[in-house]
Amino acid sequence: MTDHHVNININDGEPFFAHEMSMNFTPTQFTLDFKCITPRNDPRNKESASFLLKHNVVMLDPWHAKAIHNVLGSVLKQYEKDFGKIEKPAAIAKAEKKHKKTQKTEGAETPSYLG
Repeated sequence: MTDHHVNININDGEPFFAHEMSMNFTPTQFTLDFKCITPRNDPRNKESASFLLKHNVVMLDPWHAKAIHNVLGSVLKQYEKDFGKIEKPAAIAKAEKKHKKTQKTEGAETPSYLG
């Protein structure tokens, strides 16, 4: 019997903090789009805001999406057992309330990036 060697190259990628996530599906796959939105200051253009949007897309078949759902549920349950119930931060609740008031008074539908 001879020994066989296997070379494996691993590309770890960059760490990524997601402020937002959107999800979509077709009959054969789920698509998760993790987004990081960061404001930028551009000294050349003081009249309009600039944002940097980075995103990482993960595509899964339905079986794997269900497996992730089960694992995430289990991990969240253990986290809350160890550290207490996860609740929406007060600052986010306040910002959402303010956003809803602004929509009612201005009458315009604006997108919410608060979840």
